[in-house]
Order: sequence, then C-alpha cells, then structure tokens
Amino acid sequence: MSSGNQTTVIEFIMLGFPNQPSLRTLYFTLLLIAYLMTMVGNVTIFLLTRSDPHLDAPMYFLLASLSLLDICYISVTVPKILANLMSKKRAITYAGCMAQLYFIIFFEGTECFLLAGMAVDRYLAICNPLQYTAIMTKGVCNMLVIGSLAGGSAHSLLHTLLVCWLPFCGTNEINHFFCDIPPLLKLSCGSTYVNEIVLYTVSGVFVGLGPFVFIFVSYIFIVLAIIGKTSSEGRSKLFSTCTSHLLVVALFYGTGSFTYVRPASHYALEHDKQVSLFYNVLTPMLNPIIYSLRNSEVKKSLKNTFRKYCVQS
Repeated sequence: MSSGNQTTVIEFIMLGFPNQPSLRTLYFTLLLIAYLMTMVGNVTIFLLTRSDPHLDAPMYFLLASLSLLDICYISVTVPKILANLMSKKRAITYAGCMAQLYFIIFFEGTECFLLAGMAVDRYLAICNPLQYTAIMTKGVCNMLVIGSLAGGSAHSLLHTLLVCWLPFCGTNEINHFFCDIPPLLKLSCGSTYVNEIVLYTVSGVFVGLGPFVFIFVSYIFIVLAIIGKTSSEGRSKLFSTCTSHLLVVALFYGTGSFTYVRPASHYALEHDKQVSLFYNVLTPMLNPIIYSLRNSEVKKSLKNTFRKYCVQS
C-alpha cells in the first residue's frame, strides 16, 4: 500500500477507550453532550453573524468562518468516536484513517492562519481606524479565509503523504481515540525521522509559531494604541473587543503545542490522548461560548433574536 508494498495493515483498531461498560457509557454521554453543545453554539454564532445586519462587519465575517471551521473540525472525530464507543471492534479502515488524519490537520492548520487573520482585523480596527473600512473590504476578508484554507490544505497534504509513506507492518492497534500524527508515528515499524523533522519545522515553526508570533506582535501594537487613548471608558471597550480573540488563541495554542511539538520518543500516549481529546473536543465547544459571553454585540443580537422568537411564538 505504501513504501514498496511493505504496509500490510488494512485497518486500525482504536484502543483509547475504557473497557468498563460504565466508563464507556460515561464517555459516550459526555462526548455526545459536548458535540451537541458545539454544534448548537457554533451554528448559532454562524447564523447570527450572517443574518443580523448589526453584525455585518469584517470581525463577524471572520468569526462566522471560525464557527464553520469548528463545526467541520469536531465532526471529523467525534461521530466516529461515538460509534466506536458503542462498538466491540472499534476499527477504522486504513483509507478512513488517512482521510481522518488529513482533515484533522487541515482544520487545525487552517485555524492557525485564520486566528492570525482575525488579529489583522483587530490591529487595523484599533491602530488604523480611519482607514479600516477602506482596507478590510469583503474581498480582503475572503482572501484571508481562502489563504487560511490554502495554507491548511498544503500543510495537511504534506503530513498525510509522509504518514502514508510509512510502513505499518506490525500491530494495527492505535492507543488513541482517533487517527493522529503522534500515535501513528509510534505505531510505524519504519523510521519516522523525516516526519518528526517536518513536524518540528513546518508545523512547529511555520504553521504554529509563525502565526502565533504574528498575533503576539500585533497585540503589542494594539495594547500600545489602546494605552494611548485618553478615555478610560474607551480603553475598556477596546480591550473587551480583543479579549475573546486572545482567550481563543491561548486555548488553541496552549493545548495544541503540548500535543504536537515534541519528539515521538517523548510522547506518553496514555496521558497525551486525554489532552488531545480535550484539544479536539473542548476547544471548538468553548469558542462560541467565549465569543458570546465576552462580546456585547453578539449578546445583544442573541437577546434580540430570542425576543423576536418569543413574540412570534
């Protein structure tokens, strides 16, 4: 199948689930609740930002893109995890595993770039407000989203092809909940040196550290611009528009860096798979909560929509 037909594995068995029926039921219940909350929260944010004229601004267009991204991201892993929790075999085909790996890395990489694009929006809105509307046109917003998708796709394709080239000629049991780079590198019976180098350089530096440094530098200028404002009320309002984005960035990069940016020899899968599950499930679930609680315009739109619904009912 790859690397000179050395690969004999045609499916993988997921071992990341507890054997006790009571614990599996608990995992199933918690994951189902998290998945439903993620879908409801992100669909709500997406529909609000696309339908409310008061939210017709570049920031909310990018927020809608983030919500749509999170919907797709969590849907790549959780439905299959829920199915495996109710199954005795808990298997996924080789092709299905590679497809899942591709889309996981694709959505993660795209979110890295998109968060950097959202930092551009906040920088222009606060540091260059007079030219903000002239610069952040719909065309520019579309380019930021398309560029994020293109970067995420190229990044994902590189890693997926490298993993496909690895031989899997021994056990087919993955000690994880889904197909991801660290457990697959552990499982391979060939050298993973190139994969680790690419993981460090491309993922760690260009896709991970690059956007993060860009966001960090952007917020240095943003903070300096906000401090220069004479009105304390104005400063408070400007800080509040950035807090949600900063919290999402901290959550995304904090768990993501712990999960991926280490040599394969340092992976402790028993512990890391729990962190990885947190990264893939709770992050998309918390994003709409963070934005709805910290953004006054989104809260106002939610209240108005709820009132209209109550009146119509």
